[in-house]
Amino acid sequence: MASLRLAFMGAAQFAVPALEALAASDHQIAAVYSQPPRPAGRGRKERPTPVHARAAGLGLDVLTPVSLKNADVQSAFASLKLDAAVVAAYGLILPQAILSAPRLGCINLHPSLLPRWRGAAPAAHAILSGDAETGMTIIQMDAGLDTGPILAQTSVPMPPRATTASLEAAMADLGATMLLDVLDAVADGRSTPRSQGEDGATYASKFAKEDGRLDWSRTAEELDRTVRALSPWPGAFFDLGDTTVKVLEAEPVAGGGDPGTLLDREMTVACGSGALRLVSVQRAGKPATDGASFLRGLRLEPGETLA
Repeated sequence: MASLRLAFMGAAQFAVPALEALAASDHQIAAVYSQPPRPAGRGRKERPTPVHARAAGLGLDVLTPVSLKNADVQSAFASLKLDAAVVAAYGLILPQAILSAPRLGCINLHPSLLPRWRGAAPAAHAILSGDAETGMTIIQMDAGLDTGPILAQTSVPMPPRATTASLEAAMADLGATMLLDVLDAVADGRSTPRSQGEDGATYASKFAKEDGRLDWSRTAEELDRTVRALSPWPGAFFDLGDTTVKVLEAEPVAGGGDPGTLLDREMTVACGSGALRLVSVQRAGKPATDGASFLRGLRLEPGETLA
């Protein structure tokens, strides 16, 4: 097995297992690229990305350019004399000058069964759409959005009750394991990329805050998937008077009535079909609580309607 000189490019927690796998391998990480630290938390202190923090802990050099379109940034990247770059949840567009600089190109980890769910939020869209299976794909990057040829792909059944956070964590671990085999094949000249094609291609767009608003006229199963898919971002919610209530956990149950009607003191709400029990909820600025305690605190009674 040949050792490769690599750059790792990532930001979100999803990319950390792959970084750790590379750091523990025989491959050389010449540099880690991540997005710049940004203000976060109540104190608005600048906080490094999860990849930046983990890379620093591993003693790796971290670079945080705002953009890769700058000529000096591209020249510095080329000067690393890389065999390949590994990209995972980086969040910046790679111009052609970056894609072409490594001898063997750039390799991307994507948590979906490409060409299904190209784009920024594949795990969430797979849950939201009720996909029966999902998986991890590793591609050779090209100028398109997640359109490059497939180097490896593994499908798995959709885990029951998966949230976006739990699904991304599972796919991150799977991707880290697959990555080392892919790099070995690439290094030894055994890799046989295959075209994705366009049959079944879909796009996983980013979500806006308003996408989390629960519409009680929809089925309980659809709303359950919405709660799980939009966890942790942007979160599912409904309005109660002038208060926004975030739904952290829910489950579809038997029951029915006019959509939005509160059916019992366990905070079960009638939907367009079936009913949804709100297991855990949170008012703005308040700690999370179970649905029954929430109702007691607001003195809501069965038969009342939620917005």
